[in-house]
Amino acid sequence: MIEFRAVTEADLPLLSRWMHQPHWQEWWGDPETELGYVRDMLAGKDSTRPYLFQVDGSAAGYIQVWFIKDQLTPRWLAVAPWMKLVPEDSVGVDLSIGDGASLSKGIGSAALRAFVQGLLKAGHESILIDPDPHNTRAVAAYRKAGFREIPDLIGKTGDSLIMQYQIEEGAPFS
Repeated sequence: MIEFRAVTEADLPLLSRWMHQPHWQEWWGDPETELGYVRDMLAGKDSTRPYLFQVDGSAAGYIQVWFIKDQLTPRWLAVAPWMKLVPEDSVGVDLSIGDGASLSKGIGSAALRAFVQGLLKAGHESILIDPDPHNTRAVAAYRKAGFREIPDLIGKTGDSLIMQYQIEEGAPFS
């Protein structure tokens, strides 16, 4: 059973431990910088919403939802200009498995599918994820969860592969 709960200050030591693991650092970057972003979210300085996902009651990973329209600032467009190429009402999702020993067990795909269902129920129609195209494990997990590459954006997004959740098989941005 997968459940989600909002991250609190009390979760920061756990997130710090996870963020210092190699599988996080390879794709997320400097742990202290990333933890600073989460602190900003908790302080209301960033509209991104951070969550822990739990499997059978145990913390298993981190997931967040962010809002394209809130990121259309010079700071973020400088690193992700592709955001101007997607609908403003899109939301982005990022996630990581907490413990490296839990990688490649289907947990990420299952958590992502469950999280997306909540976003759909909340009225979000365009749900994106932007892995590094070299992160083949993540790309495969996201495909398994129902995300597909947006063909018109391939090769136009730097070090991100923009994928959209497909409610039904069909054209992107439906």
